[in-house]
Amino acid sequence: MIKIIVSTNRKNAVSAKMAGLYQQILDQNGAESEIIHLTDLPDDFVFTALYENNGKNSAYNAIHNRVKSGHKFVFIVPEYNGSFPGILKSFIDGMTYPNSFRSKKCALVGISSGIGGASIALSHLTDIFNYLGMHVLANKIKLAKIEENMVDGHLSNKLYISLLHEQARALIDF
Repeated sequence: MIKIIVSTNRKNAVSAKMAGLYQQILDQNGAESEIIHLTDLPDDFVFTALYENNGKNSAYNAIHNRVKSGHKFVFIVPEYNGSFPGILKSFIDGMTYPNSFRSKKCALVGISSGIGGASIALSHLTDIFNYLGMHVLANKIKLAKIEENMVDGHLSNKLYISLLHEQARALIDF
């Protein structure tokens, strides 16, 4: 099963809509998937689930275990201040080190309101995943000016949709 991570805790985020689209694409290609929303993290997990508190927050542990059980991942990554959301870094920091991501595989999809498509964010995240021993698919999708490429909450840019399909097939074969 491929785990799709919505890498923000912003409510009604475009990232969640992209995760839903990605799940449809995986389904069309015969791959089972599950969406994991960081909005489901407990509000206090940074203080009750990390470091010396590892394993002590049952709500965090439930999400942690769903992620840890995965072998392939898609991270839908919005650009926040030139990088990825801090909630994602805190979540990664709370995962069991080093085995949660070691030797597993992932694909990265960056989205931004600007012209960069979260390219710097994906670079930062790739460095972290490489450090953790995760294999990152080279085909990283960067969706720039995302709001301008959506109609009624759905991605309308045919090139972007095509790129997502191409990446999904590559992840399945990865």
